Amino acid sequence: MANVEEQKPLMQQDEEENLYRGEKEPGAKNGEADAEQEPAVAPLEHPENMYVVTQPEVRQRQPWRTGLFSCMGNNDEFVSSDLEVCVLGLFAPCVLYGSTMERLYPGQATFSSHCMAYSSLYFMGHFLFNGNFLAPCFSFPSRTALRQSYNLEGHGESLVNSTGCCASLVRDEEKLERCESMLDFAAHFCCHQCSLCQEGREIRRRTVHPAHRPRYYMAMAPPAPQVMSPPQ
Repeated sequence: MANVEEQKPLMQQDEEENLYRGEKEPGAKNGEADAEQEPAVAPLEHPENMYVVTQPEVRQRQPWRTGLFSCMGNNDEFVSSDLEVCVLGLFAPCVLYGSTMERLYPGQATFSSHCMAYSSLYFMGHFLFNGNFLAPCFSFPSRTALRQSYNLEGHGESLVNSTGCCASLVRDEEKLERCESMLDFAAHFCCHQCSLCQEGREIRRRTVHPAHRPRYYMAMAPPAPQVMSPPQ
């Protein structure tokens, strides 16, 4: 009898350990035991963080390296090129326009085609309207293409950054591009020669003339040595 009484406390200790480990208590209802075993789910502290709205990334455009009325450039290492651009813009704008298009679209016969088309509209405008009013309508897309190719800052965005007005225009890329295209046309129509010179200075600072670019040739392997077999 003494041994049975000594074993009872040990059995009670085992039952307590089993209950501590999560085992069901004998005689307990299944519902109460399952309810005790279900882990508690902590509520979210910040449920608004589940939905994060990201704003569209705004491209940082680069400023032009020379101003619209900087006829002689910035007096830097491109001073000789800037002087050539100024002379061409004053006396031969068709050559300057063709050179800009040749650098902007290398590998294509753009110089002769654009130069001839510009010259035709130039003389036609002087003959009909006594002024160069037709060539700017043909040449202003070069300014838009140059601005988009090098991600340059347009007149509208420059005005917004300097004055702070119409800031909502910068956030809408489509409206901004339409506005910049109209301002490109206005710059060519009102300050045509200055616009051509600014584009010529910009493209010469960023690219090399196609005639001065290195040419790459395909390396050809020499033919395999031929051996004549002896006659049989």
